[in-house]
Amino acid sequence: MRRTLLIGVGLVLLITVAVFTGCAKKEAKAVEFILNNGAEPESLDPHLISGVPEHRIYMALFEGLVAYDPETARAVPGLAESWEFSPDRTSITFKLRKTTWSDGTPITAQTVKDSWIRMLDPETAAPYAWFPAMFLKGAAEYNSGEAGPEALGVEVIDDYTLKVDLVGPLPYALDAFAHYSFAVVPLHAIEKYGNEWTRPENFVGNGPFVLEAWNPQEKITCVPNEKYWDRDAVKLDRVAFLPIDDNNTSYNMYLNGELDWQTTVPTDRIKEAQLRADYHVNPILATYYYIFNNKRKPLDDPRVRKALSMAVNRKELVERVTQAGQIPAYGIVPPMEGYAGVKGLGEDLERAKALLAEAGYPNGEGFPELTILYNTSEGHKKIAEFIQQQWKVNLGIEVKLMNQEWKTYLATRRAGDFEIARAGWVGDYQDPNTFLDMFVTGGDMNDAFYSNPEYDALIHKAATMEPGPERFDVLMQAEELLITQDHAIMPLYFYVTINLIDTDKWGGWYPNVMDIHPVKNIYLKQ
Repeated sequence: MRRTLLIGVGLVLLITVAVFTGCAKKEAKAVEFILNNGAEPESLDPHLISGVPEHRIYMALFEGLVAYDPETARAVPGLAESWEFSPDRTSITFKLRKTTWSDGTPITAQTVKDSWIRMLDPETAAPYAWFPAMFLKGAAEYNSGEAGPEALGVEVIDDYTLKVDLVGPLPYALDAFAHYSFAVVPLHAIEKYGNEWTRPENFVGNGPFVLEAWNPQEKITCVPNEKYWDRDAVKLDRVAFLPIDDNNTSYNMYLNGELDWQTTVPTDRIKEAQLRADYHVNPILATYYYIFNNKRKPLDDPRVRKALSMAVNRKELVERVTQAGQIPAYGIVPPMEGYAGVKGLGEDLERAKALLAEAGYPNGEGFPELTILYNTSEGHKKIAEFIQQQWKVNLGIEVKLMNQEWKTYLATRRAGDFEIARAGWVGDYQDPNTFLDMFVTGGDMNDAFYSNPEYDALIHKAATMEPGPERFDVLMQAEELLITQDHAIMPLYFYVTINLIDTDKWGGWYPNVMDIHPVKNIYLKQ
């Protein structure tokens, strides 16, 4: 697969002149950057997405009030050129830059407000609507149908000034506004084309790139947006997102020079990859875990959930199976500055057997055959096989494995049509709350169907508190309930990022704790 493209008739004419005048100028070539995105995106509509593959594409095609710093993954100016917090930090006033959509239509403060109203409209059924509802005053009420859009605490001061009321001080709020659930969308194009507005011929965006082509299960390509306010900072001439879910295939393509950025490595080739200069491994705020469907028998019994979890040897899992330096996890929140995380239940095989017996299944007798659901990936398969073997040997119970491709897997999880499912969570911002608020009762991402009023109260209390140790203590109490007392999920390990990219060749790509790498910043080094 070719990584460079000729840039057009003008260049051809220039080269022709150079040849005739005897100049030995080197042919200039456009620069294409090709990455494996791991899966076919669920959608390109920012209000209808929820996964990492979709997030990478979002950052190319759209930009919210703030964007991500490629080195720190913290908020930097985007559509908003500046902002100011109120003294009590419960509101932010954004000053928007004067810019347009890719079709030239102006973007104003009213566009932002109307976009958020669409996102939160119950009719939109946005899978991530719960996220802005955790920040914007009145958003939860509107999204739940308890109030109309007038309840939303967003005020258009003038065409380029927007005041946003928050539900509390929320020390992580600014970084969160970079998330796609706060996306600004082209409502005029959506009104004109309906659900087909994301087709290449209808597409309108405000990011550094615009959609050029979308060939399902093959690739998505983007080219620079000439209307983008920071167009001069965009150095790539084309970006191609490939949806390859077979890690061996994509890894071999990278080795063959057909990919410029490979976002994972097959587990059985980790040792080989670790010898390469272009192999990058870095701690990240992300957790790999299994979801127990808390509504399904026998998983509705916390003794069963605890027994299953305490019978899995995480150290053996990361050393024998994942092999890339992942850290065994017993809580959902990875350690971060000011927050150590909970110790969790740990591993205790005798206690696990006793709990299973108390639940009515001594030595696993009479335990129903459950199924582990995972999305298609050789790595997820090997982990599931390891868990399957651990439970068989340690507890005497049998489980089946079932894999589904990404879209189907997400739909199955959301529908609750599973017993045990693999999951991973990358923090949306750098605060423990991003791992905890999704488990509140009725939360859209609460696929475990966990519910504990005490837990809900702690999460809501933390949202009203100032930054500092006292707030972290409240979040720690919530995590203890979720993990140590109720054990709604089974944490397995904290991720490290595994990337293959030649940073001697490509600039603007930096390791960071969010594993966020906007393609806007990537460039070919000369």
